[in-house]
Amino acid sequence: MEFKAKDIAALLHGIVEGDPETGVNDVSKIEEGRAGTLAFLANPKYENHIYSTRASIVLVDKMFVPAKPVACTLIRVDSAYDAFATLLQIYDSMTPRPSGIEQPAYISEDATLGEDLYIGAFAYIGKRAKIGNHVKIYPHAYIGEEVKIGDHTVIYSGVHLYARCRVGSSCILHSGAVIGADGFGFAPDGNGYKKIPQIGNVIIEDHVEIGANTCIDRATMGSTIIREGVKLDNLIQVAHNAIVGRNTVMAAQSGLAGSTKVGEHCVIGGQAGVVGHVTLADGTQLTAQSGLSVNTKANAIMRGSPAFDIAKYQRCYVLFRRLPEIQDQVIELEKKLKQLNQV
Repeated sequence: MEFKAKDIAALLHGIVEGDPETGVNDVSKIEEGRAGTLAFLANPKYENHIYSTRASIVLVDKMFVPAKPVACTLIRVDSAYDAFATLLQIYDSMTPRPSGIEQPAYISEDATLGEDLYIGAFAYIGKRAKIGNHVKIYPHAYIGEEVKIGDHTVIYSGVHLYARCRVGSSCILHSGAVIGADGFGFAPDGNGYKKIPQIGNVIIEDHVEIGANTCIDRATMGSTIIREGVKLDNLIQVAHNAIVGRNTVMAAQSGLAGSTKVGEHCVIGGQAGVVGHVTLADGTQLTAQSGLSVNTKANAIMRGSPAFDIAKYQRCYVLFRRLPEIQDQVIELEKKLKQLNQV
């Protein structure tokens, strides 16, 4: 299906600069632009590509001023990045979706199913599970006993939802995610370790997205909680009884130890780790590969392992990089001091 520049601009409340009849039927990166596609320019580092791209239409910010002529049609919008994301969402919504119940699939007789479902082949729906309306459960997913899933949620292939876990509405759980496995609870008994039963569950609120192969452990007692709007990347570990606050984002390979409390609107970088029983205040940012072992203040930016305030870290890092030079200076000063003492 082809869309004209004037129609796209009307949808995005943008302004066409060039031929409003220019048509596109696909999207592309600006550096890999092809005729008949739409691209966007949001990062100034990519500006040079707009002068050579073959994309037919490029979304740009309203304030963008080209340094030289461009051949493509421009659509000026408030935010090119946000506008492009909106178009991708619309494009994705137009993609045909599967529906109905495929066979073979196992659905317990006492499970409750909503309307307009898709349940893929070899999916398993356990006893007393409750599935909301417009839910999509892809092949080989496992939905345990008494699990509840809200409306419009998507469960991709290979997801495992252990017994009694709760998933809200409009969530996305990507392949391989494991929700509700036992927390890491063991007590030394002299000869080894005695397993502590994990009798809690996991609660995932609305509008949460969980990446592939991410694991969220059930609570020892009570609930491990992922609040509304949280976005978790692939390969993340959230341990038992942790709480992740609203609209927090965590990048790949990061992890939270048991009973950690993360506030709202926090950002945790890739491969960062947080020890157990600490609290991240609202707005905390933890940079990639950092290790946090202390409570934080609101809107703190922490870096390093162990992590501390980023401004202090940067000052320390300048000195760290100069250590060989400083060592040479100290050795030279020691030599001069020794010479003076010999006079």
